[in-house]
Amino acid sequence: MSQGVSPPLLLWVEDMCLVLFLRTRRLLLQTGILCCVLLLLLWVSVFLYGSFYYSYMPTVKYSTPVHYQYSSACNPSPGVLCSFPTANVSLLRNNRDRVLMYGQPYRITLELQVPESAVNQDLGMFLVSMSCYTRGGKEISYSARSAMLHYKSPLLKTLETLSVFPLLISGLSEQKQTLEVELHAEYREDSYVPTTGAVIQVHSVHIQIYNAELRVHAHFTGLRYILYNYPIISAIIGITSNFVFMCVLVLLSYLQFGFGRSRVRAGNRGQGSSDSGRTDPQGGSSTQSEHGEEPDAETTGQDEHSREESSDDLGIGRSPQTLGSTEENDVDNEEDFDISAREDLDTSGAVGTDTGTGLMLRQRVTQCSAH
Repeated sequence: MSQGVSPPLLLWVEDMCLVLFLRTRRLLLQTGILCCVLLLLLWVSVFLYGSFYYSYMPTVKYSTPVHYQYSSACNPSPGVLCSFPTANVSLLRNNRDRVLMYGQPYRITLELQVPESAVNQDLGMFLVSMSCYTRGGKEISYSARSAMLHYKSPLLKTLETLSVFPLLISGLSEQKQTLEVELHAEYREDSYVPTTGAVIQVHSVHIQIYNAELRVHAHFTGLRYILYNYPIISAIIGITSNFVFMCVLVLLSYLQFGFGRSRVRAGNRGQGSSDSGRTDPQGGSSTQSEHGEEPDAETTGQDEHSREESSDDLGIGRSPQTLGSTEENDVDNEEDFDISAREDLDTSGAVGTDTGTGLMLRQRVTQCSAH
């Protein structure tokens, strides 16, 4: 042991180090538990927002190619078809999942890529129709729109061809136009009669088409508009709201659980203190009454006198002289006690059950011991 350092000081330093270590370990444990709970709540908040977004937001865009078919049973002249080009398009993703959500308005358009040929330029206006059907082929809606190629003068065609002829020669560009025909501005799905497909027809036997594509775009309003156009802000607000709400629930649950435990502990402590206040370690009666009032001096004196009598009966708390005199008078006292006990038994009949008789016997024993 180093000189100048007393053992009590070393013990105090050791105790302080132990207390500091225990407090640090407890703090680290509580911090770790808190971080785990917060991470769990954050993950649950993200999961809830993602589930809500996936179930609430419908398909934003859907496109499918349109393959036209026409009849070849006749012998038409060159450049003329036997029937109108017709295509049957399915509105089910993977032939199973519905694309359209009921109650949501959709904008349905047909995109046609046609060459700038002399036939199409001389075609003028033509009609495009779309009829939607449900299961069993029952038609539930019909729409028809007109379309035509954009007009270009011969001079404009010449200048455009001269400006892009290197691209035209290399094949990087083509002389074609893209026509967008709006078939439905706000098409709404019926939940009882879902749409499974559509028949698209071009009412012209002279039209020439490169390819066609049907596009379905959801027209959002209200909350869906905000979720779609401001996804980052919506995600931050939604996740934060879920996180705060769940933190409040967890905090209230923790406080309720801790308050319940504290009430149980307080009840147990109150019951233990009341039991200890009613009976002393030697089995005597309490110094207070049942109503919590302190007894008066006379009652206290009687209790102390009864305790002294009981201790005298057991031989506790007596001095050696008292013990000696008591042993000398035991024989006489026993005879007097037997006589008084027989008299009390004859008068009361229930010594063991009657409290007044027991007190009377104890007083008789005390008197005999005093004599």
